[in-house]
Amino acid sequence: MTFLLRILLTAVVVVFLANFLPGVTVTGYVTAIVVALVLALLNFIVKPVLVLLTLPVTLLTFGLFLIVINAIIILLVDAFVSGFQVSGFWIAVLFSILLSIIQSIFFSIAERK
Repeated sequence: MTFLLRILLTAVVVVFLANFLPGVTVTGYVTAIVVALVLALLNFIVKPVLVLLTLPVTLLTFGLFLIVINAIIILLVDAFVSGFQVSGFWIAVLFSILLSIIQSIFFSIAERK
């Protein structure tokens, strides 16, 4: 049940950020749920490989390169989901930072209940 709740909360955050950020568009709520599912799948499969491959750069930048990896994951979601569009790399960086912050807040509230 927690996985489904996390997917739905992520979809709500995606819709909110798409309305808030000028370079991000989502065509509908179903697309936002698909974006949340693909994002979860890519974070589970692709992100660990990218982190492992870029470990020296991540260590040199004291972990800040993980923000770039998150932006790459967002751009991959943009490529895979047809109703989701991110206009560029820097918008993807901002989207990933805001998504992480808002998800952390929502998930901590959901865990308390």
